[in-house]
Amino acid sequence: MSYVEMLNRRNKIMKKHVERMILKDNQTGLSYQEDNLYQMMLRELYQNESELNAARREDADV
Repeated sequence: MSYVEMLNRRNKIMKKHVERMILKDNQTGLSYQEDNLYQMMLRELYQNESELNAARREDADV
């Protein structure tokens, strides 16, 4: 599995988790701990997106 494939897989998993947290927040709200986890997951998702885009640019340049 290449680095880009790994990042793609991780990105899909993170999006599913974030989506579940958004649904839970809309239905019942999040506790303080859940909200912190949600914020952490968003930061990780954005970082992963950035790494994925950088890796794709590197592959395109080569």
